[in-house]
Amino acid sequence: MMSKFFDDTIQGLMEAVEIEKGSIPLTGRPEMAAPTFYVPDSDTELIGRLVEIRKNENISQSELAKMIGSKQQAISRLEKNEHSPSLKLFYSMVDALGYELQIVKKQEI
Repeated sequence: MMSKFFDDTIQGLMEAVEIEKGSIPLTGRPEMAAPTFYVPDSDTELIGRLVEIRKNENISQSELAKMIGSKQQAISRLEKNEHSPSLKLFYSMVDALGYELQIVKKQEI
């Protein structure tokens, strides 16, 4: 249990450093009572594709959560873009759905 906490804490700190450097742009959500920021639509396309795959495979959010050892609420928040997933969570979901992530060099124009 402590290991997951440690991993999540380190992941959060690394993301905070990247946000501070400006590598991860943030946008404010003025409708929230407290100052709230989120990563803009840079991950929306990937998450949308993941939702599409999950639905095409007829896998519920609850089933996917069980497959990866998470909670249905975490999947729901991610799919509603209320929460940017850690790379670990995103990879777990992709893997559980039978897909893999690849890094491909951009084609020069």
